[in-house]
Amino acid sequence: MTTMTNIFKSIQSFRKYVWGVLFYNILVILWGAFVRATGSGAGCGAHWPLCNGEVIPRAPAVETLIEFTHRLSSGLVVILMAVLVIAAFRLFPKGHLVRKSAAAAGVFTIVESLIGAVLVLNELTGQNDSIHRAVVMMIHLINTFLLVAAIFLTARWSADDHSNRLELKRGGWSVLIYLGLIGMIVLGASGAVTALGDTLYPATSLVQGLQQDFDPTANFLIRLRVFHPGIAALMGVYTLAAALAFRRNFPFQLMQQATYALSALFVLQLVLGFINVILLAPVWMQILHLLVTNLIWLAWLWLAELFFSGRFALQSRRDHAIHQSVSQSLTQ
Repeated sequence: MTTMTNIFKSIQSFRKYVWGVLFYNILVILWGAFVRATGSGAGCGAHWPLCNGEVIPRAPAVETLIEFTHRLSSGLVVILMAVLVIAAFRLFPKGHLVRKSAAAAGVFTIVESLIGAVLVLNELTGQNDSIHRAVVMMIHLINTFLLVAAIFLTARWSADDHSNRLELKRGGWSVLIYLGLIGMIVLGASGAVTALGDTLYPATSLVQGLQQDFDPTANFLIRLRVFHPGIAALMGVYTLAAALAFRRNFPFQLMQQATYALSALFVLQLVLGFINVILLAPVWMQILHLLVTNLIWLAWLWLAELFFSGRFALQSRRDHAIHQSVSQSLTQ
């Protein structure tokens, strides 16, 4: 038995490890938001992977300490992901979905590190308000979403009772899910630009913030902020309507749980977004807002995985006949 197999005594232990990696990644994402919101992204200067030209910065300023801590935590992600990928390939047979999702997670982790290097080496940190930084920030957010998705699916697909099957073509219902996932990516990307604008051009009052948003001479980051609430509102209506449709047409316990969780999280997010605007986007609220965004993304992924795998109808062994009937009707 290999060393990696000895570390993970069973598929269950591997699955617990993957959930732990997902939880840790979300913490790193939130800390990265704290780095951006506090303007500490330039804390290590234009040096990468070194910090101000040193392996360990001496007598660091607060901004340097914040950025350096983020780099250390991100470095640990690389190690954790390497273990995850190696274990997935040793524990699961060739062609298994876990191998594919784990490999994707490894790729997205590497891309995440490279994006961080681009931001630092091109000085797209601190008070930089260029369009290049905005574009890279959106790409960064999209890659982060994909990384979280890959880790989440690795955990889901490593379940012992999973059939290792995935049907991606299931009529109009699949379109609803595709649109929901794409909508979340667009919403997240617009949120990344909005958060950057709030950081670089903070308003001292709600009235001043509104004046900035509609000032034709204002920086493009400020003028783009007005689009995010509109996208959020549209996505909120779509999410609630889609969740209701799935809940009514697929009356299974797991589907009910997934759709209720998705609806509740999005309502909470809309409330938090309103409070965030009223409070002029304080750092703690930006981090909380990002946390709930990731939870909504996970809820959409949960709904998608349940639907495309057909597991929503397989609540117990007694439901196997129901599962087969649903699968046949969806693929017709």
